[in-house]
This record gives sequence, structure tokens and C-alpha cells, in this order.
Amino acid sequence: MAAIYIKNRLPSPKIDHKTPFEIVYKSKPSVKHMRVFGCRAFILTPREKRLKWDPKARAGVFMGYEEVSKAYRVYDLDTGQVVISRDVNFDESAFGLSPLTTTEDADDIDFDSLDLDDEATGQAQYKQTGKHKSRPHDEGVPDPPTRTMRQRPGLEESSAPDNHTTHREEDEETKNADASTPPVFWRASANAIETAVDLSEPSTFEAAVSGPDQVHWREAIRTELESMRLREVLRAAKLPKGHCAIGTKCVFKIKRKADGSIDKYKARLVAKGFKQQYGMDYTETFSPVVKYVTLRMVIAVANYFGWTIDQLDVVTAFLYGVMKEQVFCVIPEGVELEGSFDYLELVKAIYGLKQASRVWNETFDEFVCAIGFQASSLDPCLYERIVEGQ
Repeated sequence: MAAIYIKNRLPSPKIDHKTPFEIVYKSKPSVKHMRVFGCRAFILTPREKRLKWDPKARAGVFMGYEEVSKAYRVYDLDTGQVVISRDVNFDESAFGLSPLTTTEDADDIDFDSLDLDDEATGQAQYKQTGKHKSRPHDEGVPDPPTRTMRQRPGLEESSAPDNHTTHREEDEETKNADASTPPVFWRASANAIETAVDLSEPSTFEAAVSGPDQVHWREAIRTELESMRLREVLRAAKLPKGHCAIGTKCVFKIKRKADGSIDKYKARLVAKGFKQQYGMDYTETFSPVVKYVTLRMVIAVANYFGWTIDQLDVVTAFLYGVMKEQVFCVIPEGVELEGSFDYLELVKAIYGLKQASRVWNETFDEFVCAIGFQASSLDPCLYERIVEGQ
């Protein structure tokens, strides 16, 4: 397919040094998108389909061009499938099947410089057999004719009907096959849902305190509320005039060990932040996140100088952030107040609030700056301190 695609765009002396494409479509073909066949290629993985530290792209081999859209066909080295994507970067100096080609190489690719059209979807599609109704690479080109891809199972050559009937049956079978085969991202989502259901995690407070694991969930709820009490996260209050109280919800999660056995039952009280009102109970929400290149640089520098790297996790970090705005919430299920108080005021931030991550970042920044660190101008999440001239 790639050879024919290229040949149709090469001038031929038999047709007055014009290209076959030009003879058929009355216009010169564009070759700006053409790449070296078999070269190394990297397929961009959309942000919404990769985790924070996942590679930006998957390594592959350039196999050709998609006839009916401005996309490339790339053999995915990870999955062994041919992927159709427009978000591809090429290394035409390297052969794609080189043993040195890895997905990790994609971290050095600048995908922001890709020249993509407005209608680009940013999502790779795994090749499936079926009809195509969009245009090929070059503008003004009519749709190619439908071609027979395979014979319908169970039909013998001697009993095959006329060509039109065969095409119709094959197209119908292809359509059914495409509809019944879920795409890769759907299968991944379905597996995640299946796992969540198997964990038997309750979705409501009532289900947690009345279900078969109620002893564990009640203890988890007590632990969460006690943690909030010790940190003075909430205090009883009356709702001021003109303010609205947001709701809260308990989220339940079973933490498991590497072997799949249960580690602990976790309950977390979260705010229904979607009910907050801008200008009343929140304003700024932005909070910086460390850049990937910063993390890699720190590891590289530490390795070069032989430094020891330590890491820590701040348990329930958001509960340390002191609120600046007045935010009120309804009394959570399982909490009883003494006196004539109907609401709670959030003194510290809790998960779910729109400004929770920002409040935590401000609290952390104040703490590390107070002990002598200074935020870098290149990355606000990188702090440095000079110790004994070093």
C-alpha cells in the first residue's frame, strides 16, 4: 500500500513527466507529509489516557499512509498492532525495528511542535476493517471504491452469488464486527469498573454501616473523624445570612497489598465542591505541580554528586491547609453536635474543595521557606537551600 501510494505521486515519462495522481485529480499532490518508510515513529498518547509519569508516546515503526484521512499508519511495538494516528513524530535517521528503540525515547520528542490541522482528534485508532467515508490526504480527492476484504465464512466458491450480493453481505458483516468489538480504551474502562465492583466498596454511608463489612467501615469512619478532630478541621457554627452550605460525602476505599490481600479499609470525608460559588466561598484555585523535567534533573544531579535521595508522604496533606475564605458545610452523616448548631465551618481544607490543593501548596510553601529554603524561579515546586557554601 505504501509503495503504491508513493508511486502514484512520482512523475512518469510515459505520461509527460506528470504524476498518476495529477492525471486523475487534475492537481499536483502534496509531499510535505511524506516520511521515510520503516523509520522510527512515536505515537502520542493523549493526556487523558496516560498517568502523570507515563511516557508521552509509544514507540513504533512507520508503515505508510492512511488513504482516506490525513493520518499515518504506525506499527505499535508495544501492542503488535497497526495504529492510525495523526499525532506522530518521526526519527527518519533511525530504522524503526532497531533494538535500541524504546517507548522511553518518546520523552525527548517535542510534540508541541507538531503541525496539525484543526480537525485533528489527538487520538490514535487501531485499524479495523470497514467502509471509509472521509477524504484521503490530498484535498479534492473523491472517495475510493469499496474493496472486498475477505470472504464470508461458510460460503464456497461454487455457490457464491453475484459480486454485488457478496459485497453487500461482507459490508454488513464488517459493520457488525466493528460494532461488536469495543475499542481499546473502552475495554480498559470496563476492566476498571469490573475491578471496582469486585472490591465491594460501598457507595453510600448507609451501605457502609449496614453491610457485611460494617465493623471495618465503622472503624474507618471513626478514624477519619478523629483525624479531623485532632487537626481542628471543623468547628460548629451557625450559617451567616447570605451564605450557602455545601454538602459532604464519605468516600470508601479498600486498600490492598501487592498480593491482593486487604491492607486496610479507608474512609475519607470529602466536600461537594461543585456547589461552591465563585467570589463567595472560593476565588483562586490554581496550584503548581512539579515538572517532569525537574524531577529527572534532581535525580540526575543527585546521582552525579552521589547524594542520598529521601522521600516522604504527608498523610491527609490537605487537612493541614488553613482556609482563608469562609466555607460552611452541612453536618456529615455519623456526626452529632452538642448545642444549637446546625452547620460546620471549615477551618482547614478538605478533599473536594475547589481551593484545597492551592491552600495546601500555600501552607507547604510557608513552612519550607521558614526553614531556609527558597523556591526556584524555573519551577515553583523546586526548593533549594545553601548549606555550608554548597
